[in-house]
Amino acid sequence: MKQVSLFKLFFLFAKFGAIALGGGFVILPIIKRELVDKRNLISNNDLMDYFALSQSLPGIIAANISLFTGYKLRGILGALVAMFGVVFVPFWAIVIIATFLSSISGNSYVQGIFWGVGVAVIALIILTARDIWRNAKRNLFFYIIFLLALVSLLILNFSPIKTIITLVIVGVLYKRFEYVRREGK
Repeated sequence: MKQVSLFKLFFLFAKFGAIALGGGFVILPIIKRELVDKRNLISNNDLMDYFALSQSLPGIIAANISLFTGYKLRGILGALVAMFGVVFVPFWAIVIIATFLSSISGNSYVQGIFWGVGVAVIALIILTARDIWRNAKRNLFFYIIFLLALVSLLILNFSPIKTIITLVIVGVLYKRFEYVRREGK
């Protein structure tokens, strides 16, 4: 893996924050393309681990991913610089938009921008789901958990939070059982 300066790290993540309209699911393919494929700064497995951890923690997924990635690349200072970079542009965009929102919200051009961004975000979320699916370690248990999650969320209308917590517990128990079986402990 290559080394990156703190200055470059800030600007990379500021760029991610500026173009990642739609949040954490949208930032994943952008970071993958830039840091994994193009610059070889982190591995795809590391990025998928950071994404999984970021979803499991409270807070903004993009900020969490930037913290993990920045830490991997430059330690604690790198984590802070990357996180500050990823929120820098969105923060100022929100301040500017909030200042003028009431006067521009009815503008057809502004409505067109929001509509176009919404469609692009849907496409990026689908790309993220495809990447996660491709990189998942799939076995019979994976498919059982996947189907349980779909049924509980789509058919039974269970709370997403309760579903995630329940399936995290099931996953931990499964991995513990697998470890005990493998190690004989």
